[in-house]
Amino acid sequence: MDFQENTLMSSLSTSPGALHRVLIHFLSQFWILLFAGVVATAPTAMADADASSDPIVFSFATVGDSRYESKAVDATPEEQLWLQHVRPLARILREIGAQHPKALFFNGDMIMGYSTNAHVLNRQYAYWRGMVVGLMETGTYVVPVPGNHEVQIKEVVGGVTNKVAHPAGEKAWRANMGDLILATNRWQETSGEAVTAWNLDNHPVVGGSDGILTDQTQLSYSFDCRGIHFCILNTDAVGQDSHAPVQWVSSDLRAAKARGNRHFFVFGHKMAFTYQFRETETEKTKGLDVFPENRNAFWNLVEEFGATYFCGHEHIYHSMVPRPNSPHPSWQIIAGSGGSPFEAKPGESSNPNDRTYAWAHVTVRASGRVTMDAFGFDDHFGPTRKIESIELSPGSAPKP
Repeated sequence: MDFQENTLMSSLSTSPGALHRVLIHFLSQFWILLFAGVVATAPTAMADADASSDPIVFSFATVGDSRYESKAVDATPEEQLWLQHVRPLARILREIGAQHPKALFFNGDMIMGYSTNAHVLNRQYAYWRGMVVGLMETGTYVVPVPGNHEVQIKEVVGGVTNKVAHPAGEKAWRANMGDLILATNRWQETSGEAVTAWNLDNHPVVGGSDGILTDQTQLSYSFDCRGIHFCILNTDAVGQDSHAPVQWVSSDLRAAKARGNRHFFVFGHKMAFTYQFRETETEKTKGLDVFPENRNAFWNLVEEFGATYFCGHEHIYHSMVPRPNSPHPSWQIIAGSGGSPFEAKPGESSNPNDRTYAWAHVTVRASGRVTMDAFGFDDHFGPTRKIESIELSPGSAPKP
């Protein structure tokens, strides 16, 4: 509440007609915000009207990485306390809400984490949940994807710091996110669509060929909606850091295809292919490509099923077709651009998108056509712009 609003509220008990003035003030603010939302979404609305012969059957948004550093030079007292980059995340969520997707898949690192202290983790989760709850009340179901900050801790061995998944992090994840994974009744109430093929027991199993050591309930999971299969991965299971559970993904996607699904979207925190944004040196691999054999086996499945892989971890927005010479090339979309410190420091890249707070908005139409628009704003919080539009329909990935 700003100074003017405080003044208006304090005058209620002392000035006749003050309530009327307060209502007029707030109504004016409401219409300003509403008009801004209409203007921001008008191009999308017009495009949808033009495509009325091919109606939208489902839409979703995706972004990740909103945790912040307490020592960041521009961190506010609020951000230093809650370790959440509030300003860009709040704007991203507000603008996603104005686009009215059915779901938001948040690709991990929503908290600073790296702790086994349940109290610390719980309060950080609580703040993030408070940030996103407005979407749940206005038609967008929030689907959480675990990131390394949620499930890993830092261990120092021989003077070397390693980041490793810990059972305490997985337990805290379930305690704070389990009610969202997956509340099928609330999904239907929120999105207006029904979930099918949801099975709480469908996840990588302990002792299986994926090398899983701990219970992965609500960490890796999947479900169907409107002929679309959504597969969510924990890319840092205990004992399998920076790995995709390839055998589980294979069985899950094959079962989904047998059920007649036409579209396959896979979400994980760590990218399969690190984006090389530096112009003077090679960026160190830090995703699934740390273990190339596992990464390659995973990407073979992504391509086999014509899937798109959405991820974060690199604090950047970037789209790529990692293997354009493949018989069935697929897209990787990194949207780790939800507020965490940018991967590209000033001057490290000439691509303005590399320092843009951004999210992706995906639309699936009745014909089977799938498109993605990426939106964002720069690090000076300038106007929101459309970064790019991509055809994600199966078989549409460009080849050299």
